[in-house]
This record gives sequence, structure tokens and C-alpha cells, in this order.
Amino acid sequence: MMDLSYSEYKAIVESSPNMIWRAGTDANCNYFNETWLKFTGKTLEQELGSGWAEGVHPDDYDACLKTYLEAFEKREPFEMEYRLKRFDGQSRWISDRGVPFYNDRGEFCGYIGSCVDVTDRVEGRKLTEMAHYDKTTGIYNRNYLDYRLDYEFDKARREKLGLAVFMMDIDRFKLINDLYGHDAGDKVLARVARTLLAAVRKTDIAGRYGGDEFLAVLPNTGLRDAETIAGRILSSLQPFQIGQQSVPLSLSIGVAMHENGEGINELIKKADEAMYRAKKEGGGRYRVYGER
Repeated sequence: MMDLSYSEYKAIVESSPNMIWRAGTDANCNYFNETWLKFTGKTLEQELGSGWAEGVHPDDYDACLKTYLEAFEKREPFEMEYRLKRFDGQSRWISDRGVPFYNDRGEFCGYIGSCVDVTDRVEGRKLTEMAHYDKTTGIYNRNYLDYRLDYEFDKARREKLGLAVFMMDIDRFKLINDLYGHDAGDKVLARVARTLLAAVRKTDIAGRYGGDEFLAVLPNTGLRDAETIAGRILSSLQPFQIGQQSVPLSLSIGVAMHENGEGINELIKKADEAMYRAKKEGGGRYRVYGER
């Protein structure tokens, strides 16, 4: 294989479509290729050392430096995404991969990294997340719940599988909002959401249905397992601390089992009716539709 000269290597690196950087053993950057400099619109002198980090978005700065320095200390490869200011002032998402490099004697010489602009990919992913997840709680929103319920309902009917649906409502949530404010109410919603996700199985689908209501879809599930999971959700709820106050949290859960011949709306209505029965009986419990 023919060896390349230094000038040939340099030409390849400088003309690479990727943004390439190099750091010495002190973790300070000592080289950026022409592609990087064209992207940032800065001179090499401005980017050297830690100057490049001035272009990192403030919201990403701490995580970016932490990832970089921890990998450097361990001399391990790393990959991260962060926003970097482009020459026109726009912050673009960058995928940055860095690896340690060594000389012919096996001595550590620093890091070499390669970056590409992945803004379209990241923003596409974020749009998907926005379409699927509730902003306040971080779990599935109603649109996605409806989609998954349609899918699991059709599958259960087609393959004659068990299917359970939980409708859940936070007890005395309006009182919490009135006494402590909507910010506290949002934190309670997020706490309940985390508890719910931890209590259901990986195969279950759970999300915020609206207001202080949550819905869970439990595929391939019989009544006994559904009751076990409902009980686990209730027992997992812990009091929520608001300032000096410890606020007890509880749910009213309505359980409905899919039966042949019924539609999705009927199934949801059954779960809803069972939930209101649990609430009328004082909350903090589950009730199964059709049971007395």
C-alpha cells in the first residue's frame, strides 16, 4: 500500500466534509480543520484551547464539557450531541465523536474528533416526541394512547387475547391546585406519571388522558393480573412534599376487561364508570366494571 505524504494527509483532512478537531494531552484543542472554521466563521486562533466552547449553546455547555472531560480522563471514546453556533448566529445540532490517539511508541497524545451537522435528524426526533408525549408529565399523550389502544384492541379481538384498560383519576386534585397553585399541581401530575410507569409492566402502555386523568392499556392480560397491577399502582403512591407540607396522594382506578362484540368507546366508558364508582367510595382504590 502506498504511503501518503504529510501534504496529502493534510489536504484530505482540510477538505473533509466533516468538522475535524484535535486536542493535546492537556485536553486543550490545538487544531481545527477548514471545514470547522468555515462552519463557525472564526479563526483558528479564536477556537484554540477552550475557545471553541464559547460557541456551545448555554443549555448544552455543562453536559458537553462533562462528557468530554470524563472521557478524556478515562481515555475512552465518546459520542455526544450539542448545539454549536454557526457563522450566521444560528445554533445547529452537532454529533461529535472523539477518540484517543497514540504515537508509534504507544504513548497517549490526546484526542481526535469528527463532527457532523445533525440538526434535521434531531429536530425530526423532537417533533416525533412532541407528537407522542405529554409535555407536563413526560409520558404518552392522549393522541398516542388512542393510536395504541386502537392497535391493541384490534389485536385482542383478532387473536382472542385478554385486554384490560385502566382509567385513573387523581383524588382531590382540584384541592391541591387551589391550596398550593398550578405549579405544585404540575409536579404532582409528573410524580403520579413516574409512579405509574414504574408500576406497570414493560409491555403495558400508560399515559396522560387529559387533565388529571391517566389511562393504561394492558395487552394480553386477564382479570387477576389486571387487579394485581392496579393494586401495585395504588400501593406505590407516596406522599408529595410541598414546602413544609406532606400531601397524601391517591388514585381512583377503574378496570374494564375487553369482551367480544364491544367497541373501543364502550370499553373506555366501562373503565370510566368503574373509576367513578371507586371515587364515590372514597378514592384510593380500584373497582372492576361489573363487579359489586
